[in-house]
Order: sequence, then structure tokens, then C-alpha cells
Amino acid sequence: MAKVNITETVLRDANQSLIATRMPFSEFEPILKTLDKAGYYSLECWGGATFDSCLRYLDEDPWERLRKIKAACPNTKLQMLLRGQNLLGYKHYPDDVVRMFVKKSIENGIDIIRIFDALNDVRNIEVAVDETLKNGAHASGTICYTLSPIHNLENYVKLAKEIEALGVQSICIKDMAGIMSPKEGYDLVKALKENVKVPIVVHTHSTTGLGFMTLLKCVEAGADVIDTAISCFSGGTSQPATETMLYTLKQYGYDVPVDAAVCKEINDFFKPYRNEALKNGMLNPVVMGTQTDALVYQIPGGMLSNLVAQLTAQNKLDKLDEVLLETPRVREDMGYPPLVTPLSQMVGVQATANVLAGERYKNVTKEIKNYLKGEYGRAPGEVNKELQAKVLEGGQPYEGRFADTLEPGIPEAKAYLGDRATCDEDVLSYIAFPTQAEAFFEKREQRKKNTFTYSIKKVEG
Repeated sequence: MAKVNITETVLRDANQSLIATRMPFSEFEPILKTLDKAGYYSLECWGGATFDSCLRYLDEDPWERLRKIKAACPNTKLQMLLRGQNLLGYKHYPDDVVRMFVKKSIENGIDIIRIFDALNDVRNIEVAVDETLKNGAHASGTICYTLSPIHNLENYVKLAKEIEALGVQSICIKDMAGIMSPKEGYDLVKALKENVKVPIVVHTHSTTGLGFMTLLKCVEAGADVIDTAISCFSGGTSQPATETMLYTLKQYGYDVPVDAAVCKEINDFFKPYRNEALKNGMLNPVVMGTQTDALVYQIPGGMLSNLVAQLTAQNKLDKLDEVLLETPRVREDMGYPPLVTPLSQMVGVQATANVLAGERYKNVTKEIKNYLKGEYGRAPGEVNKELQAKVLEGGQPYEGRFADTLEPGIPEAKAYLGDRATCDEDVLSYIAFPTQAEAFFEKREQRKKNTFTYSIKKVEG
């Protein structure tokens, strides 16, 4: 009987996809010990937007959150999502920063790091993979799945072999837009199982309605691990439901070591929070629906909501259809990058600028200029040479690994922060999100002063 493992995403991707990662630690702390006994392969609980959200919106130290989750879940592997040389941000960081971030993530409780590059440029995940392995954690190399004239089985197999050669212990197919069909999923997993030796993990979203069928066919093709979300936080732009996949796979005779009764406890716990989020508007019912337009435009759900918000803010929502048509054109000009963070935002913003200006590339965003200069890595296909020449003004794009041009980042950050940084983790928080981290440090210091003053008054009283 074939075994299939499950990664539960409610603490990270489901939370991020449905309520923009606004769930504070205090809300899910009571259920952590139950999550730990469900039998999950791993709990995806960190990375992605959780770090930013903790500092920016929740007034939490993301490192402390991780340590608390680890303490409550000693029996289950904790997993994070890392954007390779981009870490958790939108630009490349120096190697010393990447290495320290990976090392500290593992020291604070992470067991599995899923490492991807938005362009599938293997050079941009090498350092993160190497440091993960050096620190004894599981490095899961990632293929960002997309469709284009240059993305096919042959190229994906070639990419998988390059990733495997780095020494990763698994390879994840990351279908961020939920556009991988059951047939495409089956064919890809089958091809990878025939060509690489490491386990295959499949991550998709329910955005287009394909998710459940795709995961089932991927399992039939030999997938070893699938990502799912507990049912009340599943569907729409989130993942397919854990309980539904568990029920289905067990009927087909697969060995899935997850306890359905414990899943019910977990779901019952999160339901009131989900219902409250619906009432207060934090959870928009729209993101829980099915958006088949993504099959045409290949736009992830989060990217679509960003486009709507951007146009609404400028009172130009009537231009949405034009922007949706322009987005694939911009993507083609960029050499067909996968629409995943940060490329999805960059392409969407440029498409919007083109439509609103009434002229293509009248205004080229800073990020697109940097992309065309080669600062994000190697474009998957050929970029628009005319546009690139206009941006470079006669210069040449950088062909090497851009991180090699960056000076070390740790010493300067330490010197700037001084006593405000109480540990290396504080330094990393500042490097990743300077403004948000400094604001958090100030609040933290004020809380300490208030506590100290209160203690003195209590003693004097």
C-alpha cells in the first residue's frame, strides 16, 4: 500500500491566502498541541508573508512566534517557505545575510525549508540550500510551475535534475496560481519520478477549482507529499481541504498517517475564528470562490486582488479587463517568468501602468528596469530586446549571479542598530524589513520601560 504524507498549511499559506496572514499567535496557540498529534508530515508555519505580517500588523516578534510553535509541537516537523536569495523580501540579499537567516531559522525551530526562486534560476537557491544542509535541516528544492511556450516537461525534468544535484532531500512542484490541471500534474510527477530519486512534493491552490483533482492524479503518479489546509480554511485561493483528501485517498487504499478524528478537533477550533473573520470583513467571501479566469490569464488569486485594489484606489476599476489582457503581454516581454512573488507584483504593476498611461512602457517601473538589467537572475526565455535596449541605454544586462556583486550586509546592519538589536535575529529582522523592524524595536523597548516602571510602583506601594 503506497504511503502519502500531508503537510498542513493552516498556519501559513492558508492563513496568508485567505486573510492576508493576519492571524495572531494567541488565536492558534491553544490548538498547537492538537496539531502536533494529528500525524502530519509537517506543519507549514513560517516564511512567506508571516514574517512581514508579524512585524507590520501583529506587533509580534516572528522569531519568538517560531520558538513558541516549536515548543508546543515537538513531534512534528516545522516547515517554512524561503524565496532563495530574496529570503522573505523582494530583492536579492548578500550571501552572508542568506546564510545567517537560514542558520537562525533552523536554530529557532525550522526542520524543512522549501526554497524557490521566482525565475527558477538555480543559481539563486544554491547558497540557501547549502546552508540548510550544513545545519542539518531538510532542503526542499522547488520548481515554480507555470505555462508558456518554453515551459514543458523536458525543461522541468532538466530543472529538477539541476536542483537534485545541489543535494536537496526533496523536490516540490509549486503551483502558486492553481493552474496545473490533473493531466499536467500527473504527467509532470510521473516524469520527475522517472528521472530523479528524491521524494516529490506537490503544492497547489484551489483558485481555479482544479486543486482536488490535480492532487489526486499527482498521488496516482507517485507524489510522496501533498499540501492541504484544514477544511474551514481551505478552498478558493487556499489549498484543497485536508479532510476531503484524507477521506478520498484512504478509500483508494493509500496509507495516509493522519488521524481524521484529530482533524475534526482542529477544524472545530478554527471555525469560530473563520466565522468571525467573515463577519468583520477580514475574510472576503470572494477569495473563497472559484476564479476560472486564472486559467486564461494565469494570474494567481493574490495578484488579482492586488490589481483590483490598485485600480480601485485610482478610480479606474473599469480598466480591469484591459489590464488582464495586458498582463500576459508584459509577461511575454519579460521572457515568460512564473507569476510568483515578486515577479507577479512586478508584472501586474507594469501592466497597470501601461494601460493607465495609454502607451506601453511610457513609464517603466524601477523593478522592471532592474529585472531587465539582470538583477533578479536569468529570464526563463528571451526578453523584449527593444525594451531592454531602451532601459539599458546601450549597456549590457548582467549575466552572472547578481548576489556576487553585493557587499556583506551583516556588519553594517549591526553597526547601525547598536544596542537596539538584542540578538542576531533582531539584525535579520531589520535587514529584511527595516522600517517595520525599527518600529517594533521601539514598541518593545517602551513595553520594557512600562513594565519596569509598573514593577517599581508596585514595590513602593
